[in-house]
Amino acid sequence: MTTATTTSTMREAFLHATAAAIDADDRTVLVLADISAGAEPVPDLMRRHPDRVVNVGIREQLMLGAAGGLALTGLRPVVHSYAPFLVERPYESLKLDLGHQGVGAVLVSIGASYDQPGIGRTHEAPEDVAVVDTLPGWTIHVPGHPEEADRLVRESIDGDGLVYVRLSSATNAAPHHGDGLQTVRRGSPDDVVIAVGPTLDRVLATARPDATVLYTSTVRPFDAAGLRAAVGEVPTVTMVEPYLEGTSARVVAEALSDRPHRTVMIGYPREESHRYGDHDLPL
Repeated sequence: MTTATTTSTMREAFLHATAAAIDADDRTVLVLADISAGAEPVPDLMRRHPDRVVNVGIREQLMLGAAGGLALTGLRPVVHSYAPFLVERPYESLKLDLGHQGVGAVLVSIGASYDQPGIGRTHEAPEDVAVVDTLPGWTIHVPGHPEEADRLVRESIDGDGLVYVRLSSATNAAPHHGDGLQTVRRGSPDDVVIAVGPTLDRVLATARPDATVLYTSTVRPFDAAGLRAAVGEVPTVTMVEPYLEGTSARVVAEALSDRPHRTVMIGYPREESHRYGDHDLPL
């Protein structure tokens, strides 16, 4: 069995973890809309379990509707595509076919915010976490390393709830396992920086040397108790997220509602982007 220790990307880690879950548990089913249908180990998985790998073609709303129906029969659907096709286009299906029906599923996206700028705006979704956060009851994971993606996907499949796992081509140099906010560098409790997922290495390289740096790969539910334990009486909390800036302003404010504090939200700007190209070339 291949695990994240022998895979180089989060996408590969996710596909191998899902294949292992399908081999081990009859309730797990993978639902695709063509994306990753030809990536290893999916073709071989289709041959071994033709009834538990469902490729609906380029029909994203159907993909989510089918997942809701499968969940109603007691199966655990793992649904996968680019973030805008998985979250934004079929948003009503997330709300009705899953949440309103009271059934669970694991949604796993690729593309992150601007992982593939050469494809253009159709495949970009810096708004995805904010969109999912409008719906109640969702757990949202943003892994920062393939090994974290492997663990979070496996744990999500083993559960029963509604989970969104946001994969990225950007990774940190090393994995950080654990639940909630983890202290990566202890410094001043009045200057606290929270790094989400693949932003950690850049935060460590640029944050003030005396700042406390916390890390999380799970943004919902937010670890309010962990933040309260880390900050001082009048802290400045800087939240660095690899998606729309300000997405977590609400949960930080709620966590510190009884004490004076200052928040700084860093993420992708809300302005519409019309710049396409390649990460390795100037835009």
